[in-house]
Parts: sequence; C-alpha cells; structure tokens
Amino acid sequence: MSQDHVLGDPARVPRVTAEVPEPGAVTIVVPTFNESGNVRQLLRQITEAVPARLPCEVVFVDDSTDDTPDVIRAAARDCPYPVTVVHRDEPAGGLGGAVVEGIRTAGSDWIVVMDGDCQHPPSLVPELVATGERTGAGLVVASRYIEGGSRAGLAGGYRVAVSRLATWLTKSLFPRRLHGISDPMSGFFAIRRSAVTAEILKPLGYKILLELAVRSRPRRVSEVPFVFQDRYAGESKSTAREGLRFLRHLGGLRTASPVARMAVFGLIGATGFLPNLLGLWGLTTAGMHYVPAEVVANQFGVAWNFLLIERLLFRDRRHFRRWWDRLGRFALLANADLLLRIPLIALLVGRFDMEALPATALALVTTFVLRFIGTEALVYLPRRGTRGDREESGTARESRVNETSVTSSSEGRAA
Repeated sequence: MSQDHVLGDPARVPRVTAEVPEPGAVTIVVPTFNESGNVRQLLRQITEAVPARLPCEVVFVDDSTDDTPDVIRAAARDCPYPVTVVHRDEPAGGLGGAVVEGIRTAGSDWIVVMDGDCQHPPSLVPELVATGERTGAGLVVASRYIEGGSRAGLAGGYRVAVSRLATWLTKSLFPRRLHGISDPMSGFFAIRRSAVTAEILKPLGYKILLELAVRSRPRRVSEVPFVFQDRYAGESKSTAREGLRFLRHLGGLRTASPVARMAVFGLIGATGFLPNLLGLWGLTTAGMHYVPAEVVANQFGVAWNFLLIERLLFRDRRHFRRWWDRLGRFALLANADLLLRIPLIALLVGRFDMEALPATALALVTTFVLRFIGTEALVYLPRRGTRGDREESGTARESRVNETSVTSSSEGRAA
C-alpha cells in the first residue's frame, strides 16, 4: 500500500477500498476523555472512510468530565451507522480500561481500537480488517515504524524521544511476546473478537495494545503502516503521571509469571540487608546487646521489603486483605524464615554431613522459596467472596450502567 493510502485524504478514499471477505462486520471502539472538540470530526471521517458494504458500529467508552457524551449523542444523529455511548462513572484502568469495556460491549467479528483525537486515520479501518481476513491474523497493528508509516503527528522532540524509549523498553522486556510488532505503543489496531478474552486483561493507563499482546497472545500478528496525524483539537493526555502508570503497568506485566515474580521477590529481599545492617549498627552503637539488636534490626529489613513488595510486586492484589493483615502475615513469614534456617542448617550438617557453607547456601535457597510461596498464598492470593472481590465486581458493574445507544434516522449499517 502506498503512503497516499494511509494519509486519510477523503478525496482518495475510493482508491483505498480494500477487499473484505464476508462476514467483515467491525466495531470501532473509541475511548474518550474530554474530547468534545474532536468527536464530530472523527465521526465525519469515519462516515467518509468506511465503505457502505462494511457493516459498522461505533462504541464510545467515555470517562469525560466535560460535555463529550452530549456532543457524541448530538453528532451521532447524522451518522449512517449505530453509535453507542458508554459513560463510566468510575474510570477503572484509565483509557485502557475503557477499551476493555468497549471490547465487552462489541458484537462484531472485528474490533478496531482508535483514539478520539483524530490522530488515527479512519481511512485505514477497511485495510486493517482486510489484512486480518487475508492473513488469518488475530491482531493487526497500525504501525508508525514500518515502511510507509510515520510518527509525524508527535508534537516536539520530547514526545518523540519518550516514544522511542518506551518502544525500546517494552520490546526489550517482552522480546518473544512482541515478536512481529514494531510499534507496541500504537493505540490503533484491529483484533478478532475470538482472539481476546476481556476478563484476563488488567489495563493500567492508555497503552492497551501492550496488554492485549502480552496477556491474550494472539497466534498471528500482521502490521499495516500508517501516518500519525496532528491532533485535531484539545490537549494530549500523555503526561508525566501517565508515564509513571505506564512504568507500573510494565512492571506488573513483566512479573505476571511466577518465575519472574520470584526473581523480583529475591531482588527486593536483597535490598533489605541495607536497612537491617544500618539498624543493627545504630542499636549496638546505642548500647544494645547484639542478639536482641539483631532481632529488632531484622524488623527494619522486613518493613523495607514489605513496602517495596506492596508498591512494585503485588500492587494489584493489595485490596484482597487489609493493610495490617498483610503486614502481620508478611512479618510472621519473614521471621519464621529466620527461625527455620538455623535448625535446617544444623540438620544438613549433622544428618547429611554437609559442610557449613554449602549447607547455609542450600538453607537460604530453601527458605527463600518457601517464603515466596507463603507470601503469595497467605498474604496476596485472593479469597473467594472477600471484600476485595465484591468491590472489584461492583466497580465493573458500575462502569457499565450508563450506556446510551444512538442510531441515526437513516438505515443503520451494523450487521
């Protein structure tokens, strides 16, 4: 496809019409947050770009605090296809959570996700669906980083640098799962409804493609080049706060497997030696005997490790128990580790004739593995029917209650 085909020029739309085998119904999911200045233009572009033979519906999932939902409803009256507005009172998961809500709402074979700021050209929607049908892909990504694509709409060198760094970081952390995806930061893609299970997704922020690719693992991925357009109206949602949420999301994805969580658990545990030693030095300097000083100093290390594990490793599981319950259980396991290690070393040396050094190393590894398993099972695993489970399901229900479907007076095109 030539670069002309991805610029979104309405005068050239007849030339970009792609062959889409039937059935090719598509739901376009647009997450919005205060985009009232963009939605009329976006719906106009979709109307001009999507051919009449492609059954289409548009689902806006809105977290706005302005009049965006009202503007969408008014603009939808002039559209030849069904338009649905799902306004979430509780914006769980940010714009990524809005996309997941849209996936739950969608009823078509294909779901196309795009931003509401007109930086993603709707003229590419038929090409995304056609590419997926032609190649048998479960996910088709509109990429700025393959031949024919461009990130021209990124404002300023700072955003370009941040985009490059984020792309490099994500591909470095997930080389296998992101194989074949040159633009994991893209917010413009098509996915088969059968290739994604909304219930397994845990978005945080606005980079939902990364979440889909890592957790859903579609069997085949294709890419289509696109030129990132200038924002039509409003301000970018890419803030420093969103950047921090993105980094936390990366950490959560990277530690999703038990092996990765164990590795991070071990690294965090190693950092606990510093507050432990500092506490021991301070207490013995103050005149405390070294034995009780060691017991007290160990609690400094336990508290340090607990804070890091809460923030970096099990952040999304904290709501399953109250904080004091988590702290008490964690401290009990950490101190039990110390009490278990000494008799285990004595057993290995006395019963199995091991040298003291290898016996100590084996005991450290054994108690570490047991402490990790105990921490997951006794501190952070959800319990059936807990308060956290009820709150989480209640939030999900709340986010779906305000749904309005608007269909124009002309004949709708949805399948």
